[in-house]
Amino acid sequence: MDAIGNDSLITDEAALNALYGESPIGAIAKEIDYIHPHYKAMIEASPFMVIATSGPGGLDASPRGDPARSFIQVPDDKTVLIPDRRGNNRVDSLRNILHDNRVALLFLIPGVGETLRVNGRACISTAPDLIQRFTLRGTLPKSVIVVTAERVYFQCPKALVRSELWNPARHIGRKSLPSTGTILADITGGTVGGEQYDRNYPERLRTTIY
Repeated sequence: MDAIGNDSLITDEAALNALYGESPIGAIAKEIDYIHPHYKAMIEASPFMVIATSGPGGLDASPRGDPARSFIQVPDDKTVLIPDRRGNNRVDSLRNILHDNRVALLFLIPGVGETLRVNGRACISTAPDLIQRFTLRGTLPKSVIVVTAERVYFQCPKALVRSELWNPARHIGRKSLPSTGTILADITGGTVGGEQYDRNYPERLRTTIY
């Protein structure tokens, strides 16, 4: 962007600290290296999370979701278990974990302004006893991501308050945006997507979601 001038860029921590100042004590004190029972309650109430990973191909942030209390499990104060259910088979997150096991998790709870963040190290398990823990609607995940927590803290609600994310009056009708079939058709020059793709999508989702 032409509007970004080199003289306006922040390029070192001293300049960053001068611009923002010190963090309030609560912002520091909330961070711990284990999953406190209060943080466990937030994780178990969440039906949706984003997992961020890094690998040779770059960064990835992938959404994950299941019904709350049937989703993420916290067997102890250092471990988070995440079922990896059927998706689009890109497996970007899993591939990244094989190369760089650092992960960052962001948990959202509908109607709640605070989010929960967990940073740690991950591995991918197909141990039968872990897989069986996540039976849902007669299906099992392909694998389980096992995260060892290193940094755990809640995020204040400012972003969700400003965005009004949970306000139904602010929700956007899906038809006001391009359909997935339209997006694919335009990107691929018509080789993928289109109206037929959109017509088939509801049934495809129903038969492949679990």
